[in-house]
Amino acid sequence: MSAPRRPTKVKIKAPKRRGAEFQVDETWGALSKNLLEIFNHNAATLSFEENHRFAYNMVLYKHGEMLYNGVSKLIAGHLETLAENDIEPAFPSTAAHDPVTLSPANEALLKIATRIWEDHVGNVNKLSQILKYMDRVYVGNADVPDTWHMGLNLFLKHIIRPPIKDQLVTAILCQIRFDRDGLAISPATIKCSVAIFLSLDADSSGTAVYKIDLEPEIVTSTESYYRAEGQKLLDTCDAPEYLRRVEDRFTSEDNRTHLYLSPSTWPQLEQILKDHLLTEHLQAVISMENSGLETMLDLDKVQDLGRLYRLYNKVLDGPKVLNRALKSSIYQRGIQVNQTTSLESILESQPVDGDDPKPKKTKTKPATLATQTVTTALKWVEDVLLLKDKFDNIWKLAFDGDREVESTINAAFESFVNQNKKSPEFISLFIDEHLKRGLKGKSDTEVDVILDKTITVFRFVAEKDMFEDYYKSHLAKRLLLGRSVSDDAERGMLAKLKVESGYQFTQKLEGMFHDMKISADHNTAFKRHLLNIDPLEVELSVTVMTSSVWPMQHSRSMCNFPECLMTPAKIYERFYLGQHSGRRLTWQPALGNADVRVQFEESRHDLNVSTFALVILLLFEDLKDDDFLEYEEIKTATAIEEKELQRQLQSLACAKYKVLQKHPAGKEVHTTDSFSFNARFKCPLQKIKIQTVSSSTRVETGEERRQTVDNVEEQRRYQIEACIVRVMKDRKHMTHNNLVNEVTKQLGNRFKPDPLIIKRRIEDLIDREYLERCEDRRSYNYLVRPFRLI
Repeated sequence: MSAPRRPTKVKIKAPKRRGAEFQVDETWGALSKNLLEIFNHNAATLSFEENHRFAYNMVLYKHGEMLYNGVSKLIAGHLETLAENDIEPAFPSTAAHDPVTLSPANEALLKIATRIWEDHVGNVNKLSQILKYMDRVYVGNADVPDTWHMGLNLFLKHIIRPPIKDQLVTAILCQIRFDRDGLAISPATIKCSVAIFLSLDADSSGTAVYKIDLEPEIVTSTESYYRAEGQKLLDTCDAPEYLRRVEDRFTSEDNRTHLYLSPSTWPQLEQILKDHLLTEHLQAVISMENSGLETMLDLDKVQDLGRLYRLYNKVLDGPKVLNRALKSSIYQRGIQVNQTTSLESILESQPVDGDDPKPKKTKTKPATLATQTVTTALKWVEDVLLLKDKFDNIWKLAFDGDREVESTINAAFESFVNQNKKSPEFISLFIDEHLKRGLKGKSDTEVDVILDKTITVFRFVAEKDMFEDYYKSHLAKRLLLGRSVSDDAERGMLAKLKVESGYQFTQKLEGMFHDMKISADHNTAFKRHLLNIDPLEVELSVTVMTSSVWPMQHSRSMCNFPECLMTPAKIYERFYLGQHSGRRLTWQPALGNADVRVQFEESRHDLNVSTFALVILLLFEDLKDDDFLEYEEIKTATAIEEKELQRQLQSLACAKYKVLQKHPAGKEVHTTDSFSFNARFKCPLQKIKIQTVSSSTRVETGEERRQTVDNVEEQRRYQIEACIVRVMKDRKHMTHNNLVNEVTKQLGNRFKPDPLIIKRRIEDLIDREYLERCEDRRSYNYLVRPFRLI
């Protein structure tokens, strides 16, 4: 069986051309006539197939160049006719400057240019369809633009040329200016005109004519406009209005670029707005009198402040100027708080002895200096808290919680708070006042809010060790005298201080609470112990304080106990030392108090007095009502130091409750005075608390403050030396500057050590052979100190 034969391919040959010979001139004549009809908007009467065949044949018979050049001349001639007959006669009059006249003329010119452009684009698009074969065959071989790009280039050459281009650019710029001035314009007309410049390429790289000819002019005119606008607004507007106008300008220019300009122009326009409306006038706007930052802050204009913050954040120097002005404003307000609540102003308000020899009697009892100074301390903290609340609210609502602004606010508060040298004492007094009586009737949440606010001010204090010294003293009085409103509040405050400054800061404070708990257990055990012996004449409750934990500045104020007090004291000593060997008890009468029942002629009262006052009262127990004791006799019998003795006698004989009589009568105690028991004392109260003069919570005197500062400075010396040794023991070798920086860093949460003091401590440690100076004289080595076993 034979294999099937493979099918053979049949070649189809193109038929030979037959018919009349091609006539190029006739063909072009007919085609050009039809093309002119297209320019005259008569394309509907023409045959697309016929015109396409005309162009096809011209290219086919190698007359593509003639066709290409002929079409180019037709388009160019048509455009020149339009330019001369339609555009140039529509140029606005050079004498017209009134916007009412000039704006319609500009709009008419732009509309004509837009109409010609849209017609031209439509015509060229039709030509591209007819000349497709030319674009596919001839254009590629001849390396010339196709019909579409040829049409665009011809429009650029014959329409977008001087003086038409200049007139169009001027018209667009005028309409933009009218729009900025608030006049009514047609955004659509401008948008179509700008689209012409965006659609045309200025060169082969594809850069739009808009970028070369229109955008630079827009930028230049915008810069000139807003340079003048910025100065005009500055001269005619207050700060809030200026900021509102500027913000509106940013919004309107942004909208304008998206509405009828190119979005690519916005960055340049935005920079012009920043330069001429913001950067040039940053300081002038923020410091405007009666309307600048100070006034906005005074009146809590949150919206205006928020606008100020948003606008100033747009420019490089804006945040710096804003933060500097804000810090200065807060600092000045803080200094004013310091001045209005300064102790010097209180002292100056006090009358000087001899100024008014016959003072007028009034029913209102004047406040004592101690009361005034405590009120001053409390008012200072309250004013600082009010100021902080004000700026915290502004920071959240106006400054969008900006962390840099928050740092500026905190730095300003820290600056003026530490300008007040008494700020650690004032803050401690504020806490003391609230923990004694200010928290009564408040819920746990309200108490927590108050303590949190106090911690806020505490954070600004640089000398936290000074605060610790005052807080420890005030806490001791609250614990010993039982004046705390709530133990939970006390421990809550302690926990907050611990979180803020660390365990070491509150170690001694926690030790005081521990001593109170242990003392309560001891008192319970002592009462059980007394059941086995003869009962005591007095009921005794003792608080045993660890000397290294409690403030013991009262240790010098001692006295001679009478027998009725000495006997139970000795019994307690034997009981306590029997349970704790190796310890020593030292009585502190200055920190104690007593309840004593006193019989007067007509009544009996229970008095709560200090231990010193009790010792003095017991001297009058066996005296007759008419007997008296000289000052020197009391001093000898009690052995109380003179200053303390005068305070106690003044409390008993010159204060509100005069259980003793002073001879001669008066408010001051002198060494020549004598005292007797006031048997005719009357009071409607059964229980009376006799406060020691100036022993209640008060601000330190100058002498007391100097003593406190000396004590703190001495503690700081030890802390600096310990820190130096600790650092050098770890590093072994350090340069002087690095050592000073490290010590400053480690002690910064308690106080800011002076570099000169650190240097002196280093010198002292070198003398004591803890450190040695290296040969370069700029660094130190740690010396290992040998220990010998004995």
